[in-house]
Amino acid sequence: MSSESSPQSPVPSSVGGTPPTGEAGRKPRVAVVFGGRSSEHAISVATAGAVLRAIDRTKYEVLPIGITTDGRWALTADDPERMAIADRRLPSVDQLTESAEGAVLLPVDPASREVVYTEPGAVPKVLGEVDVVFPVLHGPYGEDGTLQGLLELSGIPYVGAGVLASAVGMDKEYMKRVFISYGLPVGPYEVIRPREWDRNPSAARKKIVDFAGENGWPVFIKPARAGSSMGITKVDGLEGLEDALEEARRHDPKIIVESLLRGREIECGVLEFEDGPRASVPAEIPSVTSHDFYDFEAKYIDSAAGVVPAPLTAEETASVQELAVRAFDAASCEGLVRADFFLLDSGEFVINEINTMPGFTPISMYPRMWQESGVSYQELVDRLIQAALRRPTGLR
Repeated sequence: MSSESSPQSPVPSSVGGTPPTGEAGRKPRVAVVFGGRSSEHAISVATAGAVLRAIDRTKYEVLPIGITTDGRWALTADDPERMAIADRRLPSVDQLTESAEGAVLLPVDPASREVVYTEPGAVPKVLGEVDVVFPVLHGPYGEDGTLQGLLELSGIPYVGAGVLASAVGMDKEYMKRVFISYGLPVGPYEVIRPREWDRNPSAARKKIVDFAGENGWPVFIKPARAGSSMGITKVDGLEGLEDALEEARRHDPKIIVESLLRGREIECGVLEFEDGPRASVPAEIPSVTSHDFYDFEAKYIDSAAGVVPAPLTAEETASVQELAVRAFDAASCEGLVRADFFLLDSGEFVINEINTMPGFTPISMYPRMWQESGVSYQELVDRLIQAALRRPTGLR
């Protein structure tokens, strides 16, 4: 295994160096973009609060921009405390906006990075140039390549994966196809596309039943392009199939069906350093006895904690780290990825998925794995911003 993916690889205690400055020698301005139209809106707001709290204000200027659930880009309060999940309350951009009608506009000319704020009946206000965008959106319309494409058109550098890797990382079907083409092990799955369902729902149901007959019940019915365990149902037989299909299709008309893989859930973080991607120490998601599986409630409301580092042998650790870096490269990722695996009872690792913008609060698994690997939360945020500032826009 290469040194880039070794847990013993030296990790500097600080990223070092001085970030590039903007016009007139000012500090680089970071636009933290969050919220969005997906069902993961609240998780994105909570993530943004943690990132805003961690950004070093002596090195960077910060511009918080929230996207409402109906797609309006709004200027929001820079108030991390109001953005946290507290007392089972989920935050939203609407609670943070300074105006119910004001809108933030990105530049449409790559030669200009000036961001403008408009309100009805008022003169547009120039908010200044943005040097880098930190998009902490989860799910469709943010993590799936759409926002990344907009930023490419605007000529603004941004944190994380590009258009292709973001799209691949969001679509569980094509993610698995890419992994298979690169020789990475994946579990059995079946896909029901929207046209199949619209043409013949009965045939689509039979396809699922046949899959379960071949691979065994239970199966997981999932939206193909969603995250944070939204819309996922564990189905033990025919009785629960209709409700599961309805729930999955509520989030995405494309459905993926996966077999239950018996084994341990292992996660591994990948971070892009100057010399290439490296893997963190892995973590284990323990069995959640109060939930049917590691669902949204377990992750974000009840805060079921993973074990970091995972109790693995040295050989198992090296194996999952190598697979995580290979998955990062297979999907042409940049910046960061959380790779999720199953360690089967047979001793084989099977990759379940990657997440190109994983949960990023200090208690989320990705930052916790890097904390254990020697990179603090503040250093992690700083490293990602500096990497984005160095990265050219456009084809690469």
